[in-house]
Amino acid sequence: MNLKDKVCIITGAASGIGKGIAERFVADGARVAIADLEADAADRAAAELTGKGPGSAIGVTMNVTDEAQVNAGVARVVEEWGRIDVLVSNAGVQIVHRLENFPFADWKKMLAIHLDGAFLTSKACLPHMYKEDGGSIIFMGSVHSWEASPLKSAYVTAKHGLLGLSRVIAKEGAARGVRANVICPGFVRTPLVDKQIPEQARDLGISEEEVVKKIMLGETVDGEFTTIEDVAEVAWLFAAFPSNALTGQSLKVSHGWSMT
Repeated sequence: MNLKDKVCIITGAASGIGKGIAERFVADGARVAIADLEADAADRAAAELTGKGPGSAIGVTMNVTDEAQVNAGVARVVEEWGRIDVLVSNAGVQIVHRLENFPFADWKKMLAIHLDGAFLTSKACLPHMYKEDGGSIIFMGSVHSWEASPLKSAYVTAKHGLLGLSRVIAKEGAARGVRANVICPGFVRTPLVDKQIPEQARDLGISEEEVVKKIMLGETVDGEFTTIEDVAEVAWLFAAFPSNALTGQSLKVSHGWSMT
């Protein structure tokens, strides 16, 4: 199992979890397209990762909610490297409110980035994977793909939806060697999570320390955050696995936060 010379697109990969996955893939010899909303950030991340392993990286501008931009980004990768072997749909944001206060515009934004983005990037990549008789599509879910938490109605809804979409792709793609899986991390200490701490403290009426200890880590077995490296290893496993034996599955990487 390895990713040597595999062509991979990772969305939202200029920083955070996406960049960590890109680094892991480059270290294993993959050719990685850093797809991100911010063109300069994508190019900087690609330049930084090139040379950190036998693989290579390029930056690609991509708003995952814009079908034309998704298609153009995928076409650029195919023009550069001739194929698509792996898609990691990782781009995401977090907005928290009580349901009765949740702005409809924010609800639609959350579903567009998480669900529409997964759909559009999969739709664009699948024909290229079918031409090569195989590939791997990986969605970045969450423990909230299986569980619910207050203030996260849009996020929970979107992450639950990724499970269904991945299972459909797994069934449709099986005859053509395409696998689809979902990674379900617990809380990873990224800027996205750091932003949530004061917001949840405000809306729940508790201290920021209590948010971390009780809300984020209270259900773990050891009081530890999941790391970017933890998630990147699981992404590598799904991407490199050689057969349909591991398809249509989700794997929780949460220090036991969710065990269902």
